[in-house]
Order: sequence, then C-alpha cells, then structure tokens
Amino acid sequence: MKLKKKQLKEAKRFTEYFISGGVWFWSGYLIIVFSYEHIGLFWANFIGNAVGITLNFLLERYWVFKTKSPTKLFIATQRYIIYTALNAFLLNFLILRLLQNVGIEPAIGQFIASAFFTFWNYFWYKAWVFRGLEKNKIRTKRKVHKNVKPKMVRHHP
Repeated sequence: MKLKKKQLKEAKRFTEYFISGGVWFWSGYLIIVFSYEHIGLFWANFIGNAVGITLNFLLERYWVFKTKSPTKLFIATQRYIIYTALNAFLLNFLILRLLQNVGIEPAIGQFIASAFFTFWNYFWYKAWVFRGLEKNKIRTKRKVHKNVKPKMVRHHP
C-alpha cells in the first residue's frame, strides 16, 4: 500500500514528535527518579519537567511543527506555557500520586503517564499550541447582495 504525500508528511512529523518527546521524557525521568526521595515528589516532578519542557519546546517549535507560516514565537510560547503547566505540572503530578497510592512507584508510573501524554500532547500541539497562523485567520469575502447594484462612477470630460 502506497502512502500519500500527506500521510508520509504526518508520519515523519509524528516520528520527530516522538523523538522530541523522548528528550523530554528521559531528561525529566532521570531527574524525577534520582531526586524524589531527596527533595520530594512535587519538587522532583517540577524540576524534572521544567528541564524536559524547555528542551521539548525548542524541538517542537523549530523542528516538529514548523510550517510555512509558523505561529509567532510569543503566541506559541504563551500557549505552550498554559498547556504544559496544566499537563506536566498538574496532571502528571496527579497521575504519579494516584499510581503511587496504588503501589506503583514513580520510576514505573512515569512510563505509564508518558504513554498517555504521547498521544494527548500530539493532538493538542498540532491543533492549538503550534498551529500556524495561516489556519487561525478567517478569510472573509465581501458579500454583495443580489438586489444591490454596484454604484456607477461617472467620469467627467
């Protein structure tokens, strides 16, 4: 089965996304796993994700979701901060805490959480965070009512 050009482009983008997500995951994972017993789960999660997020943003913005008309850096940064604050710092912490409460340590829980975030984040990054500005503009054409005749311009000799 031959893939269409658009499908190949999307497969390439998802592969790049997966690699940049891996950078976030492994940098954050190592910090969380090696520091949570010393500084607590909250701070380990916060620091680990802050490092991973920074690396991930740079890769996502300039490598994965680049478009002919990319989202302006300020807008993309704002969206990324809002989205990521909710996901990485709140939702990831809640997932890790819930899993820890049922006996799954963060070293394993982070793998479970990352499986969820792999697909969840891809959708939101593509649909909102890094969406190019050309898709955000609504192009309207000037409608002319069929009963209204255009004004005639007279030229005086």
